[in-house]
Amino acid sequence: MGALREVAAAFVAPRPSGVTVRDRLKHLTEADGKVLRLVGAHLGSLAGRDLAARCRDGLEHSAETWAVRKRELTAASSSRWAGSLTKATHDQWALARRGQAAYIQSLESGVKAISHRLSLPVGEKGAKRSPGGYRSKREWFHKTRRLHILENRLAQVGADREAGVVHVARGGRRLLNTRHNLDAAKLTETEWREQWETERWFLQADGESGKRFGNETIRISPEGEVSIKLPAPLTHLANARHGRYALAAKVRFPHRGQEWADRVEANQAVAYRIHLDVGRGRWYVTASWTFPVTRTIPMETALSQGVIGVDTNADHLAAWRLDTYGNPIGHPRRFFYDLSGSADHRDAQVRHALSRLLNWAKTCGVKAIAVEDLDFTAEKTREKHGRRRRFRQLVSGMPTGRLRARLTSMADATGIAIIAVDPAYTSKWGAQYWQAPLTGKTRKTTRHDAASIAIGRRAQGHPIRRRTTPPRDDQSDRRGHRIVQARPATLGREETRPRISGPRTRCVQPDAERTRATRTPKTVRDVRSDQERVQDPLLLTD
Repeated sequence: MGALREVAAAFVAPRPSGVTVRDRLKHLTEADGKVLRLVGAHLGSLAGRDLAARCRDGLEHSAETWAVRKRELTAASSSRWAGSLTKATHDQWALARRGQAAYIQSLESGVKAISHRLSLPVGEKGAKRSPGGYRSKREWFHKTRRLHILENRLAQVGADREAGVVHVARGGRRLLNTRHNLDAAKLTETEWREQWETERWFLQADGESGKRFGNETIRISPEGEVSIKLPAPLTHLANARHGRYALAAKVRFPHRGQEWADRVEANQAVAYRIHLDVGRGRWYVTASWTFPVTRTIPMETALSQGVIGVDTNADHLAAWRLDTYGNPIGHPRRFFYDLSGSADHRDAQVRHALSRLLNWAKTCGVKAIAVEDLDFTAEKTREKHGRRRRFRQLVSGMPTGRLRARLTSMADATGIAIIAVDPAYTSKWGAQYWQAPLTGKTRKTTRHDAASIAIGRRAQGHPIRRRTTPPRDDQSDRRGHRIVQARPATLGREETRPRISGPRTRCVQPDAERTRATRTPKTVRDVRSDQERVQDPLLLTD
């Protein structure tokens, strides 16, 4: 085994910075739906014009241009709607800018990988950490063409980034491209047009602490009454004081409802977003707020009752409970999910699996769950893995980012800490050192179950690798048991162990001379001489 990379220290994941809850707007009248459509379409057109102006400013944007845009929007809506519109525009532009930087990094990685493989002879095998040459001249030729394509794309995107140009589609680029594939999407042009216009509406407002119920633009009282501040051109539709429109529906948030009510009664900031689900024909309102920054619990406190190690896989979570000494307790648990189908179905499957995991953790009484700090953003390109298409699909299908965010958010409500560990060698060492000893006639341990033990032990600071079990005649008090783990403070305990020749004590060289003599046997028949065979004890020196 070659040199191992340095393993990063485990840490307690920070708690979520905010929360989002949603409820349906039931019993809306026909007039309510008409007003919401008019307000959303009017503000959506203003948002589109403001985004175009922000993209034209590019890197020349300043506080003065921001103030000018806000004054223009105020005349067509209101000062609070203008603030929400400009803030949403800046967030969208910044998101596009970050996506552009990630795309450039992906292109540079692909160009580097292809250039390296093209420089090698055809058919040359690769090393452990670097790929070899392409397998045929045909593949080598096609990769040269792809290299030119990636270089052209990199030059174009790099020029756009230097000029501050971003490409943004309000409503989503995926839905925009669906217009050219209506048959595959099973949509008519009218249905697609309705979805496209709905996605481009704007009905969201940021909260403001100190104002009534935490939001002056979209206001929801503790009793669930919803009212909206109408833009200036639509004030004639108001049915309440101060140019507001009160909806007939009442809101009741089942999840974190008491927490939301406490914030509203204390006039703390709460942001709201109203949107229409075209497929179901239902209106929804989403409330969100942020948490104050707090320190995470110490690692010692989180590990005081043991830990549950969780290994993330493409179709299930493998979990095993460990005591405070790193020993597995009971039987492994597996929580399956199905990631096929729509995005909502996949998200529901992940949430259901995490709910079962957290319920089991609460029954066990542990205070921490250890997971791998996985990030596959740079590990699923075809330039890196070549023809391993199934492996790339497997890596892309693992919900690492969504699962970690969901688990951190859901565990915060239960008081369970999430410990992130370095994923280096957990599957390899778990299968090598823990799978066979924990497999018996009544229990079949998979390599994923063994990996969960490795993850839990790394979170506790215990080494993963076990020493080789000695022969039966050496498992006695006379010689001692040799599978004792190295101490956490031992230097190099996770590194490659060099082979040291000599006795187990490593105190006597293998060529040390021994003083021997013959010993008279007990039987007369076996007596060969009058000499006696004697072996002096080995001198154990410091």
